[in-house]
Amino acid sequence: MLEFLLSGSLAPFSVALALLVGLLALELALSLVGGSIFAGGAELDAPEVDLPDLDTPDLSPDGFGHGEPADVSGVSSVLGLGKTPFMIWLASALLGFGVSGVVLQSVLLTSLGSPLPGWLAAIPALLGGWAFARGFGGVFARLIPQDETQSVSEATLGRRRGVITQGTAERGRPAEVRVIDRHGNPHYLRAEPLEDGARLVQGSTVLVLRDHRLGLYRLLSVE
Repeated sequence: MLEFLLSGSLAPFSVALALLVGLLALELALSLVGGSIFAGGAELDAPEVDLPDLDTPDLSPDGFGHGEPADVSGVSSVLGLGKTPFMIWLASALLGFGVSGVVLQSVLLTSLGSPLPGWLAAIPALLGGWAFARGFGGVFARLIPQDETQSVSEATLGRRRGVITQGTAERGRPAEVRVIDRHGNPHYLRAEPLEDGARLVQGSTVLVLRDHRLGLYRLLSVE
């Protein structure tokens, strides 16, 4: 059995399962010191950065290195990303891919007397891994508490588009802004324009930027 698992026809799947075992071993080691690679998960948004000098009037989104907000793309949605923490999604994808490949090759060896080449068997196994990760992500998203999901999302609203729903935003006069997080949950926050002299009226589409130093959100018009 060990010889079969180490054969070339099972190499991609053995590597995937070995990586999964490595992740679980790392999680176990970190749990002994109070850490975790799975808890909380890695968000799809790029890490937020502190805003530069907020008194500079001519800043644009490009000044932060991001011209657009980091929304979950259509491809990520198809893969099932965003429903579950990335490390849990990765672990489930590795498990689905590895098990699918081993089962497929075992069935072919038993029925036909010879398995497929590893690269060829990897194609249907990738579908198995995708299906398992996507299905597990949906189950996981329903199992975790909703308030935890929202609290995670609340910290990653920066660089997302929003709409001013109430008031007119000016420096010193924040307005209410509605922002949709990666989970599809609406969030309402109050924020001022980033630029001095800017006036953003109700209904304006804005780019929400987060100032970590002050714990505030700032707005840039994207219209």
